[in-house]
Amino acid sequence: MGDRAEHVDKPEPRWQALVALVAVGGIYLALPRHLVVGPTWLLPVIIVVLIVPTVVTHRMGRHSLNHTLGIVISAIMTLALIGSVTLLVTTLPSHNEAPLRLLGSGAALWLTNVLVFALWYWRLDGGGPNKRDLRREFGSRSFVFPQMQIEKIERGRFGCERWRPGFVDYLFIAFTQSSTFGPTDAPVLARWAKVLIICQIFISLSIVVLLISRAVGIL
Repeated sequence: MGDRAEHVDKPEPRWQALVALVAVGGIYLALPRHLVVGPTWLLPVIIVVLIVPTVVTHRMGRHSLNHTLGIVISAIMTLALIGSVTLLVTTLPSHNEAPLRLLGSGAALWLTNVLVFALWYWRLDGGGPNKRDLRREFGSRSFVFPQMQIEKIERGRFGCERWRPGFVDYLFIAFTQSSTFGPTDAPVLARWAKVLIICQIFISLSIVVLLISRAVGIL
């Protein structure tokens, strides 16, 4: 057993991730039809259908199945996001969409990008929330958060002696990556995280560049 201050006893809350999943489904319902692959209702229905067994398996302690279902949901949302961004790229030259509607669609896809990759980071860091709950370790295995850089004897002063990241922390990483297109205040350690960050930045940059180019064309 390590030092008691290096362990976290409080289980990690899951409701923030559920809110993010529902938000992604809601965003897709609001997107213009020509930016959605398949029926508009398809992705929201898939998310809702998969959320139910995900919650049930977590309650039952079926951690492996719960983890697999979480990855499946994230993978489906990522494919839907890539499909919508691709449609945005291919339909932009037609100039058929009103500027304000185009801006709203781009903002919605940008926000979806942030939520989807926040869910990936939350789902995969340290093997996922289930394994993090079992290990009860301080900090993260994939990112170096600011709290982890504080000297051990000083952590009590900042209220982080038993700290570990939650969904909001991963959301912050995803938001800043999409905003700055570069490293945030939490350096990346894991290679899988670096690959995902490359994908996230590429998608975000594509959306922003397209919207800027369209705006210049309008002016």
